[in-house]
Amino acid sequence: MTDTTPPASAPSPVFENLVAGYRRFRETGWTPRRDRWAELREGQEPEVMVIACSDSRVDPAQIFDAAPGEMFVVRNVAAMVPPFETAPGHHGVSAALEFAVQVIGVKEIVVLGHGMCGGARAALTRELHGNPPGEGGFIADWIAMLDEARAEVVPRLGTTGRTAERAMEEAGVRVSLANLRTFPCIRRKEREGTLKLRGAFFAISDGVLHVMDEVTGEFLPTV
Repeated sequence: MTDTTPPASAPSPVFENLVAGYRRFRETGWTPRRDRWAELREGQEPEVMVIACSDSRVDPAQIFDAAPGEMFVVRNVAAMVPPFETAPGHHGVSAALEFAVQVIGVKEIVVLGHGMCGGARAALTRELHGNPPGEGGFIADWIAMLDEARAEVVPRLGTTGRTAERAMEEAGVRVSLANLRTFPCIRRKEREGTLKLRGAFFAISDGVLHVMDEVTGEFLPTV
């Protein structure tokens, strides 16, 4: 009979670092703000939802210096929003959008792209195309949402180099904004003026935040 008991876990320096960080947070983040945490115990009322990449270098709370409870955040590969659909499945981003817009009632949704995005680069090069699930296939299927945008970028800029990558990263923000507007509740609230959609881009190389011009679609640095 096979023994399925998991082996005793050895001390992990990675997890120990997390616990050490938690202790610092308790001392410098939680304790000095106990009144704020007490308020949050009763519920959350963030006015903005941020859709960002899972990349460890671009934490929206850090970039925007946000306090606890100020932002409702969803992070995934390349900060993508899939289009509205009712087919059976696990619609994680759609569920989060529904909760933020219909239950919490956020006033703004910000799609935050970033420089050196691995997901956008993979969409550009198609290096994972054809891989089976578990070996890059899940990623390839997800970033296939950028195929139409890629078809516009590649003839002009090719598939390699920072110029092409930057164009793909910015295009990803525009695709997600377009897909947001396929959700009936978002279209309605935007039309009524109770919900605003914005595109933004954080450049890792210089730490500058760019905001998308709604008319031209260009990303302009904040001052």
